[in-house]
Amino acid sequence: MINNAADLVPDKIITGEELYSTAINLVLESAHNELLIFDQDLSHGHFTSLDKFNLLENFLTANIASQITIILQDTDFFQNKCPRLLKLLEVYGHKMHVHVTNTSVKHAKDCFILADGAHYVKRIHIDQARFKYALNDTQNVAVLNNRFTELMEATEDAITLRPLGL
Repeated sequence: MINNAADLVPDKIITGEELYSTAINLVLESAHNELLIFDQDLSHGHFTSLDKFNLLENFLTANIASQITIILQDTDFFQNKCPRLLKLLEVYGHKMHVHVTNTSVKHAKDCFILADGAHYVKRIHIDQARFKYALNDTQNVAVLNNRFTELMEATEDAITLRPLGL
């Protein structure tokens, strides 16, 4: 499933949309328990693709305790252009949570995905396809995990597709 893997050098700045998508796939394939995703709107990285859907669905079904938490700054793209991800949210709403930030962190222009406290891919700026990724890099993931916690504290709403009832 990984394309252009030879061009991916861990812990170095890499450029290119296709390589960025490939690095995301590599990190998603490495995940077993927890995925933490911060993105402006999921419009970069081919989140509308069948590949991403399959990787995320496999992650959610392979482990009964697996969890995905997504923080977005804007949900329009997610809600209007990602029907496969919306389907995952509908089916796995007990394991997948999507939140939107409040205005206090709208200035953040990077994106990152953390897997199992050990693997990451970090896009340096949303407008440029420059990123770093690494597997088994707990030190950098710990720093990004702290940032994710801060971003989570700045969320205002969660997206749900299931009706709430008593």
